[in-house]
Amino acid sequence: MIFLKTEEEIEFLRESNLLVSKTLGYVASLIKPGVTTLELDKSAETYIRDHGGVPTFKGYPNNFGTPFPATLCTSINDQIVHGIPSGAVTLKEGDIISVDCGVRLNGFCGDSAYTFGVGEINSNVKHLLKVTKQALLEGIDNAVVDKRIGDIGFAIQNLCENSGYGVVREFVGHGIGRNMHEDPQVPNYGRKGYGPLLKTGMCIAIEPMITLGSRLIIMERDGWTVRTKDCSYSAHFEHTVAITNKEADVLSTFDYIDEVLRI
Repeated sequence: MIFLKTEEEIEFLRESNLLVSKTLGYVASLIKPGVTTLELDKSAETYIRDHGGVPTFKGYPNNFGTPFPATLCTSINDQIVHGIPSGAVTLKEGDIISVDCGVRLNGFCGDSAYTFGVGEINSNVKHLLKVTKQALLEGIDNAVVDKRIGDIGFAIQNLCENSGYGVVREFVGHGIGRNMHEDPQVPNYGRKGYGPLLKTGMCIAIEPMITLGSRLIIMERDGWTVRTKDCSYSAHFEHTVAITNKEADVLSTFDYIDEVLRI
């Protein structure tokens, strides 16, 4: 069931997404060669709790194994999503790391993700990040009243596949509100004019997961981490948006990341 949010509920969602955005900005300031993903995770959890939030990923149930053990998903290079932070994983020059963060604040959830380069990265990988981020923006441009979920997916798929990249099918965006994952699902592929109708008050997380090679995936033995089957690099960018009578209202922001990266 799709729950339409009131203006007051959307403002609560804006606050939770602001905390997510600030957390990602803080994490951005810590990313450098020699840092472990566990260090990033512990710092993010402290930041979230110090600002009155609760990490929503930590303890998230898994039908195929143990609950998620961390605050952040930290996915390195060919890891697409749900990478588990570890003291044994140290960032190296030329890596990329996709950081997905979720919080609950005042009863509502926030969700956003960003793929960072560690130091100087390969030009082909840099282009993957650029296109994936642009695909997110084009998806958001189609998140307007009276369009459909398929219009969002089509925009993302069209840009990425025309750029020669793979579009992951098995993991998709989602509705968001009092729960982290609500209806509807928001695939990164689709057909114009198909899928649920977008209505004022719908709140969704749009999150392209795009690969440098094949779209095929494998699941690691930990039951969480998802990799590209061909070991190609993967990028992941995400915003939470509210559907309004005009253009989409983007509730999360990359501004705090941009300040750190000086974009």
